[in-house]
Amino acid sequence: MKTALVTGASRGIGRAIALRLASDGFRVAITYAADESAAKEVVDLLGNGAFAVQADLGVQEDVHRLTERLRQETPVLDVLVNNAGIGSSGPIGQETPQAYDRVFAVNVKGLFFLTQQVLPLIPDGGRIVNITSGVARIAFPEGIAYAMTKGAVQVFTLALAKELGPRGITVNNVAPGIIDTDANAAWLRGNPDAEAYAASRHALGRVGQADEIGNAVAFAASEQASFVTGSTIDATGGGNL
Repeated sequence: MKTALVTGASRGIGRAIALRLASDGFRVAITYAADESAAKEVVDLLGNGAFAVQADLGVQEDVHRLTERLRQETPVLDVLVNNAGIGSSGPIGQETPQAYDRVFAVNVKGLFFLTQQVLPLIPDGGRIVNITSGVARIAFPEGIAYAMTKGAVQVFTLALAKELGPRGITVNNVAPGIIDTDANAAWLRGNPDAEAYAASRHALGRVGQADEIGNAVAFAASEQASFVTGSTIDATGGGNL
């Protein structure tokens, strides 16, 4: 049985990714930052020896601890899905050094060093999938530091795909648009004006669902994507076209 790690998978997009990979036959490990009960619920749904590890990827000690747990649990990690991230960011005039450091610590530094540390577990022909965002290809001044982190991950993906290509390891991005998740619930759900605005940003005229991102990741993690690397799967529903 192949093993996958999905970071930030106690809810939202990460949860949908983990459930989809489990349905494809993977043993799935997940991480969560704080919501232990939600993580336990996901593990119960996943089955197949799934397990959860509490880890704040913005804290390097947690990244090290997560890596050690993985090494104890499995000698091989076939798929790494770097999904964990935070979106706390505002316009440049409102950004603070503390908030800037935090969003880069989680979205970029944590992702970078987790990938570095688990690479010895990833076999030839393995898969790395990074969750970026549609905002990395548009002007997004209302969340400038967040958009910068996703741009950094896209550059990371290109370089890593080139480095790992000789081993047959593919490295790709999946870039969601506005998705109906708990993270967006406060401003999106139950607010017809907000939902209409969000839908209007997408060519398909609706808000995306977490399962749709899970499907895109499942393709990138599959044998069918064996000749796709260094690419971004745009899962924005035609966002900002």
